[in-house]
Amino acid sequence: MNHKEVAEQLVPLLGGKENIVSATHCATRLRLVMDDESKIDKSAVEELDGVKGAFSSSGQYQVIFGTGTVNKVFAHFGPLVGASMGEEEEKKDASVSHKDAAKSKMNPFARFARTLSNIFVPIIPAIVAAGMLMGLLGLMRTYEWMDPASGLFVMLDMFSSASFIILPILIGFSAAREFGGNTYLGAVIGGIMTHPALLNPWGLSDAQPETLDFFGFGVEMLGYQGTVIPVLLTVYVMSWLEKNFRKIVPNAVDLLLTPFLTVIFTGFVALLVVGPLGRALGNGLTTALDVVYETAGPIAGLIFGGLYSTIVLTGVHHSFHAIEAELLNNVGGNYLLPIWAMANIAQGGATLAVFFKTRNKKTKEIALPAAISAFLGITEPAIFGVNLKHRRPFIGAAIGGALGGAYVVFTKVMANGIGLTGIPMFAIAQDPINYGIGCLIALGGAVIATLLLGWKEEAK
Repeated sequence: MNHKEVAEQLVPLLGGKENIVSATHCATRLRLVMDDESKIDKSAVEELDGVKGAFSSSGQYQVIFGTGTVNKVFAHFGPLVGASMGEEEEKKDASVSHKDAAKSKMNPFARFARTLSNIFVPIIPAIVAAGMLMGLLGLMRTYEWMDPASGLFVMLDMFSSASFIILPILIGFSAAREFGGNTYLGAVIGGIMTHPALLNPWGLSDAQPETLDFFGFGVEMLGYQGTVIPVLLTVYVMSWLEKNFRKIVPNAVDLLLTPFLTVIFTGFVALLVVGPLGRALGNGLTTALDVVYETAGPIAGLIFGGLYSTIVLTGVHHSFHAIEAELLNNVGGNYLLPIWAMANIAQGGATLAVFFKTRNKKTKEIALPAAISAFLGITEPAIFGVNLKHRRPFIGAAIGGALGGAYVVFTKVMANGIGLTGIPMFAIAQDPINYGIGCLIALGGAVIATLLLGWKEEAK
């Protein structure tokens, strides 16, 4: 495909440059905030060479090109609509502007989900790396490939747990950026909540923390390593305090006084109020999920696996990372991720069924790479480019995801991390064999259901 030509053809189909409020892109899609979406020639956009689908979600009109291709198209598209920036700071400003424009078009629930997504998506690589290392160490321990007391094993164990031990610092930095606070002050707050003076609960079970007498008020000296909700709430308070201090502190002493006051007040809030409340909220959330998981069992997997792809349509699925991180800390494993993985594999299976049966040339061109992408954990090309477009394959994928989800819950498959689904999740699955069987069930169920349901074939 001619990337420059596609970019030039796309602009008028979107209603012209003046109809595009802001533009950016992710790994697979152009993400556009439009002034008036009714001006978009949606059918013509989807017929463009290289376009795997287009849809409106979370205040954005998103055009799917796929990994690699979207970067090349945006290189020509950006300058045409004024979205190309030369300096890194300008890029950062453009990104902030785009997020603000997109959020202004969302309802409060979608805005909350987008906020969590913006905080956790940048952190995923660190957690994925740790999870894969945990999986490797689990195999070494199970099959006795290495002595757990050996120097290499001890070092790898340190590497695998580091991301979770400093997770509040990573979240503090990312959350402060999202909430409009100083990112380094956010990291400092995360550091306070994981300070060596506080007992590190990571990997400990029976250790009891000391209680500090703070003017007659007992403060439990327990750290927040691996926790999510306490640091999110605390950094939100920190950002609010920082903004308000800047309003009243004279400019001449702002650089010295505002950080000083922000850290002191937020530190007290963290250890005395928000931290304990956040810990209770996080524990309550994971306890509630455990009750559902243990009580409903496979039925929960059936429902969640069947509905997950529908949740993806809203963009809310990114906010699940916070819940999954809490599960890793409190339960010792992530039992939600294998369910999501079944839904993703099923989307690939339904798309594969379309590929083999369709006679439409463009659909075939889109379906095979979209299916492969879904098997690797990226489902948007499959969902929006093929399955949802033809409707019934999307239902077939939901059936496959439900069957696979029920199986992985029944066999209690867990993951050692977040972010990886599909085939890559084998690296962090605690039970690779049953995870693999679940994948086959999801794949087979989706293929059979899609072929049985059929769909309306296009003429081309």
